Amino acid sequence: MSLAVVHSRSKQGIHAPAITVEVHLSNGLPSLSMVGMAETAVKESKDRVRSALLNAHFDFPQRRITINLAPADVPKEGSRYDLAIALGILAASGQLPTTSLDHYEFVGELALNGELRPVDGLLPSAIACGQANRQLIIPAGNKDEAALAHQTTIYPAHHLLEVCAHLRSTAPLTALSPNASLEPAVHSLDLADVIGQQQARRALEVAAAGAHNLLFVGPPGTGKTLLASRLPSIMPALQEKEALEVASVYSVAGLGLRSPFYQPPFRAPHHTASPTALVGGGGIPRPGEISLAHRGVLFLDELPEFPRRVLEVLREPLESGEIHLSRARAQISYPSRFQLVAAMNPCPCGYLGSDKCHCSPDQVRRYKARLSGPLLDRIDIQLQVLPIPHRELIRATGGGEDSATVRQRVLAARQRQLNRQGKANAALLAEDIKRYCQLGEAEQQLLEDAVELLGLSARGYHRVLKVARTIADLAGDNILSVTHLGEALGYRFER
Repeated sequence: MSLAVVHSRSKQGIHAPAITVEVHLSNGLPSLSMVGMAETAVKESKDRVRSALLNAHFDFPQRRITINLAPADVPKEGSRYDLAIALGILAASGQLPTTSLDHYEFVGELALNGELRPVDGLLPSAIACGQANRQLIIPAGNKDEAALAHQTTIYPAHHLLEVCAHLRSTAPLTALSPNASLEPAVHSLDLADVIGQQQARRALEVAAAGAHNLLFVGPPGTGKTLLASRLPSIMPALQEKEALEVASVYSVAGLGLRSPFYQPPFRAPHHTASPTALVGGGGIPRPGEISLAHRGVLFLDELPEFPRRVLEVLREPLESGEIHLSRARAQISYPSRFQLVAAMNPCPCGYLGSDKCHCSPDQVRRYKARLSGPLLDRIDIQLQVLPIPHRELIRATGGGEDSATVRQRVLAARQRQLNRQGKANAALLAEDIKRYCQLGEAEQQLLEDAVELLGLSARGYHRVLKVARTIADLAGDNILSVTHLGEALGYRFER
């Protein structure tokens, strides 16, 4: 048979569209042509495949070889199609039976000696392969990552000859066992390390319980970064579906298997990061920091030091929970439902209001103006962090509650939210707020006065209600009270 069809998978964000590798041998001068919107690394596979077949002691057909990667309108990148192309040539030239090819999908790069090398972005392919009711053959170097796809039968192999022996049924490969050694969330940083700062600790607890965005404003050395770095230790662990989403992003980004698997990610890019580093990009767009922080925390320290054009790209993802990257060659979407936590000084020198500060009013105004109103409006909790009194710091024998104790309250409050509305309070839509954040007459009057006094926008009004709903959940109350609203309004610090 001079025509063979082999199945593989492409990369498109955290999705893996099916790719059919069609190999046809015809009479004519020996040549190899490849069609189907293949980029340079894919086209170079013909040289890798030829050497791999010869070094594995197969015959390379001295005929006209045409390889089609279908569908033709899906961009193909990387070396992930090497194995499928090699098997297609072997099957089309009669050196390999074609009867079993339809039951498998193949992903892997070939070395010149026929060994299989690992590829990036394998996890989405492994998950999609199982959904298509096929089995997957991969390089052994990808086995830990692929083992996360519990519903897929996966065969790791070290060499092209092992794959061929398996397809001939002469030496079957051993199927991969599900990864049962995944570590639970383990936190080396504990909230007990924080001395004092009871209001800031409380704000951190509220933020963790409702998945709210948070901004700490205060002079240097007050514990802003210390507090932010402890947030993951009191957050709920990821569910398996959420952890697989995060693992898929890391797989596509080429970062391999995350560990601990169920721990929410914590990303803290430097303030010199570019817009592309933050949201992702490139010719074939790759995920940026906001996608790597999906289901976790994106911490931006020294917030005003980030270029304004960098910060403004966060506005849409903060609302939608995903980022759409459009390039000439591809349009790709990545998930980016992250929790933004930021820290900043009150002025350029950091000591506004004390004898140490020598900043002029104009300098302070320009410093604060680096942050736009629309961005700040998307941050639910904005809290001033005051210096710790020297006496309290020196005489302290230990911090407050540890992370485990606080986390129990957070878990209980989050479970109330999931039982009531199926999502965290920060994700409530306008119609959800009307249903779950109903106010009495006194509460309504308080909020009306606060909206007028603070000049809250419609978004700010809704975010106060969401925070109040979380405070009520932490207290185990079903109805919002003046107390809950008063605390939520106290978290709208005016810079």
